[in-house]
Parts: sequence; structure tokens; C-alpha cells
Amino acid sequence: MTDLTGKTAIVTGCANGIGAATVRRLRADGADVLGTDINSDWGMSLCKETGAVFAEQDVADCAAWPKIVAKATDRWGRLDILVNNAGAVSSLSIEDVTDEAWDRIYNINIKGTMAGCRAAIAAMKANPGDSSGSIVNISSTSAIGALPSDVAYCSSKGAVRVLSKSVAAHCAKAGYNIRCNTVIPGGTDTNILAQAENVAPGLKEAVAATSPLNRLADPAETAAAIAFLASDECAYMTGAEMMVDGGMMSIHPGF
Repeated sequence: MTDLTGKTAIVTGCANGIGAATVRRLRADGADVLGTDINSDWGMSLCKETGAVFAEQDVADCAAWPKIVAKATDRWGRLDILVNNAGAVSSLSIEDVTDEAWDRIYNINIKGTMAGCRAAIAAMKANPGDSSGSIVNISSTSAIGALPSDVAYCSSKGAVRVLSKSVAAHCAKAGYNIRCNTVIPGGTDTNILAQAENVAPGLKEAVAATSPLNRLADPAETAAAIAFLASDECAYMTGAEMMVDGGMMSIHPGF
């Protein structure tokens, strides 16, 4: 386990899947956690279970981000970790995607991530002692090997990768002790995939088969990578991408 004792974290999209697993992991590692989600019922239940604090949040509402960050800093006096996990899919190809669907996905996946980074950096710069912090943004293997069926999701997650590198470079060159890295999950056993399985039976098995390990990731396995990047154990890592894909992107598709 990583040691996050005394650190304060915000985790978006905390109600289920990777977000819920991340809240559990950061709490187990000793961090104080503010979990946020648009689904207040599931979010509050998760936070009650773990001892985290919950705040309802639409990450695409950029104007609300400073208020979310203030909930953490007002309560604990600092912000050390931000995990930009909240995301959305559209399942629409380039021929089918509408302006409204495109804007919705981009507002959540990339605009919301940008606004979170911006608000977190302002708080991390003001941490007692000196500027410090770790931002972990969640992308996807679909940002590397694109899906033909979801142009908005794939391209927005690709934008998250480059956004993270720009944030990392900016903070480093400005002399802030604030790091920004990306986690790239592959097929993960989440509620979203379970719901999709109801519509497309056999989908989970098909996704699992894309990994040489021939299984889906448990959300806790991705949360472990997030906890590591959030910790002081990887103080020299910034602008990096950590693959948690079971080897999916390391194998030629013909084999």
C-alpha cells in the first residue's frame, strides 16, 4: 500500500467503477477524500461506506470547480491530489454523431478535466509550506487504438493525454512542485460495461479477449496505479502515461 497519510484528495466520478475503487484505495492509504459525482445517491452511499466526504458535481460546469476545490481546502486546509476520473461515452460514429452529442462528450471528458486541473493548480500553489500536488487524469486505450463506433469519446480521451502533458510541462517550467500524469485503462469490469452487456450479450467476454491476460481488469487494479501516481513514491514522474490494459496495446492485432 502507498502512504497517503495527511494528504487531501478530490476524486471525480466517484459513484461507481474506477472512481469508487479509487476512493476506497486512497482512503485505505490514509488520505482524506472528497468524492464527487452527478449521481448523488450512489456517490453518498460510497462516501458513507468509506468515510469520504461527498459533493454533487457536474464536472462540465467550469464555474463550479473553484467551489468544489474550496470544499476540500476549507475542510482540510490543503489539496494534494486530484483524480479527474469522470467521463462519458456516446457510441456514435463520425457519420452519426450530432453536434449536441459531440459537445456533451467534450464538455465532460476534456473541458471538465481542464477546469479541474486549473482549479487544482490554484489550490496546490497555495498549499501550506510550498506549492505541491499530484494530478492524475484518466484517459483510455481508445485514445491510442480508436473505436470506429465512438468518435467523440476516442478523440476526447486523446485530448486528455496531451492536456496532461501540457499541464505537466507548464507546472515544471513554472517551478511548481505539481505533477500531472495520465492513467490509460483497458477493458475494466465496471457498471457501464455490465449495462452494455445487457444490450450486447457476450460483450464482456469479447472485451476481455482483447487483453493477452484474457480477462477484464478489476477497478481496484486501476486504482492501485492511480494511488501510486498520487503518492510521493513517484516524485520524478510527470507528463507520463501509465498503461493498465493487461497488455492490450502491446500486441499486434493479428496475433
